Amino acid sequence: MSGQVPAATEVLRSRHRDRIEVRQFRLVVTGGPDAGRVHDSRGERAVIGSHETADLRLEDRAVSRFHCEVSLGDDAVRLRDLGSLNGTRVAGVPILDAFLVNGATFAIGRSEILFELSDGRVDVPLSRQERFGRLIGASPAMRALYEVLERAAPSDATVLLEGESGTGKELAVESIHLASGRGDGPLVVVDCGALTPSLLESELFGYERGAFTGAASARGGAVEAAAGGTLFLDEIGELPVDLQPKLLRLLERHEVKRIGESVYRKVDVRVVAATNRNLKLLVNERRFRSDLYYRLAVVRVVMPPLRDRLEDLPLLVDDLLRDIGVAGRPEAQEMRAPEYLAELARHGWPGNVRELRHYLQHSLLLSRPPAPIAAEPPEAAGEPIAVDDQLPFSQAREQALGAFERRYLEAIVARHGGNVTAAARSSGVDRAHFYRLLRRNGLR
Repeated sequence: MSGQVPAATEVLRSRHRDRIEVRQFRLVVTGGPDAGRVHDSRGERAVIGSHETADLRLEDRAVSRFHCEVSLGDDAVRLRDLGSLNGTRVAGVPILDAFLVNGATFAIGRSEILFELSDGRVDVPLSRQERFGRLIGASPAMRALYEVLERAAPSDATVLLEGESGTGKELAVESIHLASGRGDGPLVVVDCGALTPSLLESELFGYERGAFTGAASARGGAVEAAAGGTLFLDEIGELPVDLQPKLLRLLERHEVKRIGESVYRKVDVRVVAATNRNLKLLVNERRFRSDLYYRLAVVRVVMPPLRDRLEDLPLLVDDLLRDIGVAGRPEAQEMRAPEYLAELARHGWPGNVRELRHYLQHSLLLSRPPAPIAAEPPEAAGEPIAVDDQLPFSQAREQALGAFERRYLEAIVARHGGNVTAAARSSGVDRAHFYRLLRRNGLR
């Protein structure tokens, strides 16, 4: 694994008004069951694995469905393992993320693969628009996103939105719905991570009278409620394994069966799903069906994080201030100043656009000129937790742990822009227990 960027890959792309020219690369299988197989890149990245949607598909049984990915950056080529079962190796060393030089080889399963840069170029088309529905941004990353969404929205194709928390997946879904032929129909949202499996099943598919205790009358689910419109399945990575075949049937046959019912009902609904989890990793771990992933990712879109489109900050700040309803306030004018925008650009924004919105609101609520952003969130930089040495040891420890618990919860929820599901996952705490901790500390 190399830690420096090779000279041969210093210039990988050039920008034009309506496209980005990306350097083409070739992957050649030089050893293993698939020796001789070749893939020429068609864009900025290529996924290698045994799944039928992989760009370079291998028959090697030691290769995971989505094993690794080669991607081009502005000045480097990166090889990332996608949570494979048997790992990815460069020069015999297992890696998670490494730079590749021209002519490098790497190993996955029983296969060896040669990476070669070519003199060819591949065009990545860009939209000429600075906005798609409620999404805003003029950066190449966003205009490449708009180009895909503009083509996908008018169809009934299933769309899978991937990306970090706070990148605007909800806005993208609303924008797709309004730009489709279903814009006058309902947009029904189901958060797959907020309900227990039994409640989620009845919420999605409905139930007949007497199907279970408390089912006093028949009720249609979200799928039927979205007929003629769009069903948005948020946090699709949280969908329980035993419900995945039912969703697969909906996508393949456009029919649904209520709990306690013996017949299927035809439904006219478009499905859009979103997740901030790595679905490829879940497929490798057999926690997400590969055939369901294939049906969801008919159009796969990755929402760019804010740190990759900082040039959009002036547009975003202006749009957020108007949306908050304070565009004319003196403090809001200061937030448009170049020196303030430069301060914003120095922050990493782990919570992305949602964190930016909350930061602007926080500054406005304090009714004072916004201060530069600290490297760490203010919750993490507070005073040390006080210890009362007048109390018995057990009581003092309980008091200190309670203070720590509250401050930790406040900080991690703030870091994820208020997304409790993402905060629970990041903390390593079971989501149901995390909710109980929030309630116990009065944070709900």
